[in-house]
Amino acid sequence: MDVVYSRCCGLDVHKKNVVACVITPEGKEIRTFLTMTEDLMELVNWLKSKGCTHVAMESTASYWKPIYNLLELEDIQLLVVNAKHMKNVPGRKTDIKDAEWIAGLLRHGLLQGSYIPSRDQRELRELIRYRRSLIDERAREINRVQKVLEGANIKLSSVASNVLGKSGRSMLEAMIAGVEDPEALSELAQRRMKSKKEELKRALNGLMGKHQKLMLETQLRHIDFLDEEIERLDAEVKERMRPFEENLELLDTIPGVGRRTAEQILAETGVDVGNQFGSAARLCSWAGLSPGNNESAGKRKSGRTRKGNKKLRSALVEAARAAARTKNTYLSSQYHRIAARRGANRATVAVAHSILTIVYHILTRNQPYNELGATYYEERKRDTVMKQSVKKLESLGYKVTIESVA
Repeated sequence: MDVVYSRCCGLDVHKKNVVACVITPEGKEIRTFLTMTEDLMELVNWLKSKGCTHVAMESTASYWKPIYNLLELEDIQLLVVNAKHMKNVPGRKTDIKDAEWIAGLLRHGLLQGSYIPSRDQRELRELIRYRRSLIDERAREINRVQKVLEGANIKLSSVASNVLGKSGRSMLEAMIAGVEDPEALSELAQRRMKSKKEELKRALNGLMGKHQKLMLETQLRHIDFLDEEIERLDAEVKERMRPFEENLELLDTIPGVGRRTAEQILAETGVDVGNQFGSAARLCSWAGLSPGNNESAGKRKSGRTRKGNKKLRSALVEAARAAARTKNTYLSSQYHRIAARRGANRATVAVAHSILTIVYHILTRNQPYNELGATYYEERKRDTVMKQSVKKLESLGYKVTIESVA
């Protein structure tokens, strides 16, 4: 095979040490370094002394990040490669062999690096991912509140859609304070909940003991803490998103995509998706929303989606479920059309794929979303839909005559 890079290095990265294999026209050299900052600086200086122009390593957990942070400051092209794409031959598994294997693949140009955004975007992505984890933790804590209420025979969720709304929160705090009379608790209802006082009296008639009060007090305090932290992160994200305000407004025009979802999409993909991914199909494949290829002996096997960016995929799936509930939109029509044949989950992934394709074209063309309408597919496939409908009616024993209406 032809040599593409004459001076390159393969790194086998671990938590406590890094095995480096440098291949140059003078020969091959292997050294082991620790992962403390001083030792990594020694690794960088050694690579520079050898004149390395390209370095490759596995994307092992988060252990690649300290090395990447130092090497990206130098004039060295660094590839962080999926371990599955450069698996070694079975039976040759040692740290030195792995480093040699990576260096050999890199030398002949057989490796393709993963998408690693700039440092500012990496920090923004980490911030938004952490905010998402806090939001998920808040949802789990609300479920724990519901679990405690059920254990106390309090059926508040059967009457109130939001247990921690203004009315529900006032009732919970009153229970913690020692109020047990269902009628007194029902008087705390506000706004539309006032019309449900009779139902509330029955739902709030339970067995609230000392243990349940302690659990509820702790859980509400935890939820308040999470609310404060989420608000603080929202303010920081808003400040960092100021340069991309125009892009956020364009993404917000997509049905099902709100402000937080748009922020997460931009944090994961970046703004320059055209140069980074080249096409909408590649972007969808990177996110894990494209069908997989699995064919053998001329037979198509499972086409389940491949692994990809889990955070982006989950955000798009959530947006797809929201888009499916909209009225008179193309995405809603697409969801119901596919769900009738393939099921809700497959339809959701298909809509998420469409949303990400729309995101790509919005960011590359810098234009808002153009709503096609709920009947776009039927209008485009008018003849096919007509023939299918006639065939179905004739199979039921009807004689069909078609007449167009002006």
